[in-house]
Amino acid sequence: MTDMSPATLLADAVLLVHLAVVLFIVGGLIVVWVGNRLGWRWVNAWRFRLTHLAAIGVVVAESWLAISCPLTTLEASLRGTTGHAEGFIAYWVQQFLFYDAPPWVFIALYSGFGALVVAAWWRFPPRRTRGQVDEGTQRGH
Repeated sequence: MTDMSPATLLADAVLLVHLAVVLFIVGGLIVVWVGNRLGWRWVNAWRFRLTHLAAIGVVVAESWLAISCPLTTLEASLRGTTGHAEGFIAYWVQQFLFYDAPPWVFIALYSGFGALVVAAWWRFPPRRTRGQVDEGTQRGH
């Protein structure tokens, strides 16, 4: 039987949030490229694109600065271990998220993916929608 303590449940929730962030970063780039090819205007929304760029920017900065991901650290702390889960879902999510490789591999992968996100900004620049207004315009300047 698996441990169902509040700390374990919270650790599982953190792990699922971590998975959602990874899926947003990877899926976001795919959606930008595919969406632009299919004419989906929303994929160039300023907030979506800025949030996506910031997310991969944090990952790249963490890798270059040798900073452990706060979500990984929090999950491990809640489990009271190195982060290896015993539950079925947690086990498979961790298998998807975590790999054992030298740090330079992750630095190269994250930096390369970040470069692809920047390339998408150049190739498909974000646009403000009709509902978005510059702060200066909003204040009457």
